[in-house]
Amino acid sequence: MVGLDKRWLGEHGIDANRIAGLIPLAGHTITHFTVRAERGIEGTQPIIDDLAPLYHVRADAPPFLMITGDRELEMLGRYEENAYMMRMMRVAGHPDARIMELDGYGHSPRAAAYPLIVREVQRIEKMLDGENMN
Repeated sequence: MVGLDKRWLGEHGIDANRIAGLIPLAGHTITHFTVRAERGIEGTQPIIDDLAPLYHVRADAPPFLMITGDRELEMLGRYEENAYMMRMMRVAGHPDARIMELDGYGHSPRAAAYPLIVREVQRIEKMLDGENMN
């Protein structure tokens, strides 16, 4: 949310586009189940409102790598909502939105994701170094 909905950082005078990259791990892209519970909405009722990252799809967001566990082992629908988020980012014209599914891992597969996260940070650093050379 912080990297997609610009109002959160904007309240502090920070442009969300200054974030080098976004790497949510098994992230919610629809309205979070906590918010739905607070509103009395069943967990099986997907909601996409202004409290959902998917609501804030935009082409100018920072590089975006979503990592989820195996769609059969992950939380219900988590892989699919991330896959939809990636697709909508691309449809909106985002040039660098990707998803990685970690086969054989369940929700929040930290140990398996760490090498991917490090590699993504290194990739973004190289991109930023290239921009600074121009």
